Amino acid sequence: MTTINTRTRGERVPLTDGSGRWFDPTVCMSWDEGTRWDGSNHVSLATGDQWEHERLYRTPGGRWVLHHWSQWQGSTPSYTEADRETAAAWLVRNGYDPHPDLVEAIERLHLE
Repeated sequence: MTTINTRTRGERVPLTDGSGRWFDPTVCMSWDEGTRWDGSNHVSLATGDQWEHERLYRTPGGRWVLHHWSQWQGSTPSYTEADRETAAAWLVRNGYDPHPDLVEAIERLHLE
């Protein structure tokens, strides 16, 4: 009997939308949330909360995935596909330079 190894890459992380779609974070670009010190705690720039956190991924195919998790007991992490505008706003909010694929989306965020 021949066994086919379908997991030749790092890992499969399913999106939490129930679609069955997945991505491999080990081959993605990723950005960790920025934080600010409020005098007592590190607060996430992505969520505005000390207990809620996010990380942004860009797949090799150019898709954006937002990973959200909480330190609250019983909470469930989520992985959702993000559109370009959401990814652009996330990068700006967290103090990152624009990714080349998001320059137009970031420019649309600029108020004149």
